[in-house]
Amino acid sequence: MNTIDVDPDITEAERRRRIYEGRIILMTRFDPDVTVVRHARRMLEEAFPGIDPRQAQHHMPVEEFAAVFSKLKPEFIHHADSWSGIAALLIASGCDPERTYLDVPRLRISTSDGYLTSGVAYAHHPHRDTWWSAPLQQVNWWMPIYDFASESGMAFHLRYWTRGVVNDSSLFNYYDWNSNQRKNASQHVTSDTRWQPHALEELELQPEIRLVFPPGGAIAFSGTQMHSTVANTSGITRYSFDFRTVDIDDVRAGRGAPNVDSAPTGTSLRDFKRLSDGERIPEELARRFGDEPARPEGLIFAPAG
Repeated sequence: MNTIDVDPDITEAERRRRIYEGRIILMTRFDPDVTVVRHARRMLEEAFPGIDPRQAQHHMPVEEFAAVFSKLKPEFIHHADSWSGIAALLIASGCDPERTYLDVPRLRISTSDGYLTSGVAYAHHPHRDTWWSAPLQQVNWWMPIYDFASESGMAFHLRYWTRGVVNDSSLFNYYDWNSNQRKNASQHVTSDTRWQPHALEELELQPEIRLVFPPGGAIAFSGTQMHSTVANTSGITRYSFDFRTVDIDDVRAGRGAPNVDSAPTGTSLRDFKRLSDGERIPEELARRFGDEPARPEGLIFAPAG
């Protein structure tokens, strides 16, 4: 069965159903006017004045580059145009603003040739987001900001959709991650000592799938899909942003992707806000899927800025 659906003419409910079955949806013009992409480019170009952001790694010490991007990441998260632009895209694509909940958008980089691969530029090993306490209803959305190459994108390892692997996600606590680990990302420049879940067995990563498409396009896939950051050898920095959604009716009904090997403590559900008015997921739903309802600290991801 073909696992990639390109520009399918389907309802949003059918899109979610296919994603829960392991399909990856490629929309070559998710943002036909490239509005949100232009917003992200504008922020990057203001952060690196006089330098093409894609070439900035060749013009400054890595510590300086990391400091600039560490400041920019929360600015992008908190910028009103980031949330409103993404919300408008989702609604235009068929998401019901009363049922669809969105977490904070994240600005990402992948620098070339090992210039910066930790902290704010962490190069993700093969993983599922559910190892980090993502709900089984989570849909991941990923958009490039500039043109990029296969050598600088992300890889999907589709053989593991229904095949569990031995991993240490049972040791991961989402609330501790928010309280003690996540906020220290900018301190990790030459190496990243933060503990994160990994596979504990050798993975068969080939064949893999890499999707390359122009700015304005997007891919949507399940948070349980095994994926990784490609080691960037393109010579330039890749910039992208991503965000995540859940449909509250699916959360209530327990509809979602299968869980084949994830066992973390806690849930990231409290991070999601309703598109229509910014209200958070009801606490009773978060408590249903979390394991530490009485613990106040770290329940919600609170990016600085």
